[in-house]
Amino acid sequence: MAVSIVVPVRNEAENIVPLIEEISAALEGRWAYEIIYVNDGSTDATAERLAAAMKRWPNLRQLKHGVSSGQSAAVRSGVRAARGAIVATLDGDGQNDPAFLPDLIGAIEKGGVGVGLAAGQRVGRKDTGFKRLQSRAANAIRSAILNDGTRDTGCGLKAFRREVFLMMPYFDGLHRFLPALVRREGYDIAYVDVVDRPRRSGVSNYGFFDRLWIGIMDLLGVWWLIRRKKPTPVVTEVTST
Repeated sequence: MAVSIVVPVRNEAENIVPLIEEISAALEGRWAYEIIYVNDGSTDATAERLAAAMKRWPNLRQLKHGVSSGQSAAVRSGVRAARGAIVATLDGDGQNDPAFLPDLIGAIEKGGVGVGLAAGQRVGRKDTGFKRLQSRAANAIRSAILNDGTRDTGCGLKAFRREVFLMMPYFDGLHRFLPALVRREGYDIAYVDVVDRPRRSGVSNYGFFDRLWIGIMDLLGVWWLIRRKKPTPVVTEVTST
């Protein structure tokens, strides 16, 4: 398995099949791939729609959280279960266009072992004016404190090496700080402009920085982690002669 696509969802029943069709159309014939939906405690028909879809798409897998644990937890569950060396993520509401997945995956492959993350950077945002204002403010504060060189960390479209992701310290909100944490491990980041589009149906389940106070605490925590990072020593094993 070359590529795993991880899609965290909570109460997205109406968006399941259209998005899977688009993911398949974008990747079919280009990579050996699997699609992992992480059902984060949905209370609608998401589980049933996924179960039915698995009969149509044999490369589709469904992971279930007993209770909703948040987007970072869902992404982590999907990455840990992934069989591909490269993992790509996108949101399950249809706002992230799967047509950009090949560009993100290709950026990882072309970048070689030195590139740990390909991050989507949204243009033409389709959110409300207030949400765009929130996003600009949060990105400006984050960039000033972490100096991560990334103008948009909230985009769900990302691709990364599975082994690099699993190096990251886990905490709720991790997915919003991946650029800074990937740089902390010594890897470069590739950026891909992606076009945002309106949500197909339903309402947002994962708020931006879900609660402001927690977002600020996470930001300070990541800043501390970066400052405390020490060079990884070169290790060699000495064998008897």
